Amino acid sequence: MGFDVTYADFSASPARLANAVVERKRARAAGSHLALDAGGSVRLDFEVEDPDDVPQATLTVTALVSRLGGSLGYAPMDVLLQGEPLAADLTVPGGGDLPQDNVFAVPGHLLKPGTNTLEIRVSDKARSMLWLYRVTLDPVRERGRSERARTAEAARDAVFSYRTERRPAHSATASWQAAPRLLFHLDRGEHSLPGQLGWRTADGAESAISFQSNMSDFHGCHRAADGTAYEYRGRLLDRRPYSEDTRNLSASPLHRFRTEEGWGGGWHASHELRILVDDGAAAPLERVTWRDQRGNSGVAVLHAAVTEVAVTGVEASDEFRANQEVAAHLLDDRRTKWLAGDTTARLDFTLARPAAVASYSLTSANDFPDRDPRDWTLYGSDDGRAWTPLDSRAGESFGGRFETRDFFLRATAPAYRHLRLDISRNGGADEIQLARVAFAGAPAGQAFTGYYQRHGEGPIGYRGTPVQTPSSSAPSVSPRIASELETAVASLAETAQSLAALAAHLRKH
Repeated sequence: MGFDVTYADFSASPARLANAVVERKRARAAGSHLALDAGGSVRLDFEVEDPDDVPQATLTVTALVSRLGGSLGYAPMDVLLQGEPLAADLTVPGGGDLPQDNVFAVPGHLLKPGTNTLEIRVSDKARSMLWLYRVTLDPVRERGRSERARTAEAARDAVFSYRTERRPAHSATASWQAAPRLLFHLDRGEHSLPGQLGWRTADGAESAISFQSNMSDFHGCHRAADGTAYEYRGRLLDRRPYSEDTRNLSASPLHRFRTEEGWGGGWHASHELRILVDDGAAAPLERVTWRDQRGNSGVAVLHAAVTEVAVTGVEASDEFRANQEVAAHLLDDRRTKWLAGDTTARLDFTLARPAAVASYSLTSANDFPDRDPRDWTLYGSDDGRAWTPLDSRAGESFGGRFETRDFFLRATAPAYRHLRLDISRNGGADEIQLARVAFAGAPAGQAFTGYYQRHGEGPIGYRGTPVQTPSSSAPSVSPRIASELETAVASLAETAQSLAALAAHLRKH
């Protein structure tokens, strides 16, 4: 039906083509675009299966007129389909800055079954060049389809390597000096290329850069660990698809995160996030910020991942069952509490499996600060009978209600199956209470916290925990095949939504 995704992307080398065969005259590839001289032309042949299904099509020609020295350029163009003019002597706005999207309505009657021909010609009177970036063509009811497909295809090659240079800021005489290669990969599964990228390492050095739309170059700034500021620029050396071998391209670690987005009062599973930034620095990555070419942006602050120890049960020396203020509430995240009617208390926790606890947290309850624990000892046991002290605290206090405080063991503890919190003193009341008790093991890799903001929407919470590296015995899958499957799933999801809407419409009528 109609015609397939159709585009010619001249910002890539070689040009990316879909349902298109291109011939050109007096035109040459110029990195981020195709440069057409006066009298130059580009011919694009594409296939249409059933033009009766397409009453009108949307043609987008992204182009720019080069400058004439310090003046605006002049390179009018004609756009023809099957030799019929869609536009004549069209002067594209510009002058050497940003390419312009020129949108044309293509009458359906000009389309024919089989091969169709679109031609873009530059006038013989042109005094400068026409820079052609891309051409897309879609049925009017599916406008943007080809651009989305083009962007997804371009985003598959998402591991970038740049030759870089720096020069001291605000220096009229300094020349550009070679700097370490920049290798980076940032992908959260949305098939969109980065537009801007910033990062900071643990030694205080930081960089911020912005890319050409085709990723061929970047320009930005860099501040070294000693505070010296530099201009910073780079030229693309190589780009390739992500694979499990990507981690072997760099001495810096590749971070893979299982992520969640925070909205509607809860946390919801999101796409995996992968981050690799290697600018030659020895210090580890500390923070990454980005904005993609669709206008979405995010921030990830990396930190040690805390691994919560699973607890299967808790028994208390006393609990207030009449008011349901029982020890089991210590294991959930709700604003409930445990209350014991005594000035001392003991809590025995059983773990899902033996664990080496590195830290633990206590959360104060809703009222009466004098019921808060002040002095206590944490013990570990293999069998629940013989106990070994792990940590002791005295004179502790909480600054507010439902405040969580973390306590770190001063030495690495062996793995125990049972833990006991023995509270020997409170704030002076006749009862002891807590809202929650949790235990954590030693940090296992890097986690992150930050935010994410989709274009046109407000910011939401964003966090991630490390993904375990698959074993070498696991079957490998081509990253390109995996990406194509993801795209197919997204397409099927859109189709399912359309069919559901149609079914709802038919039921009403």
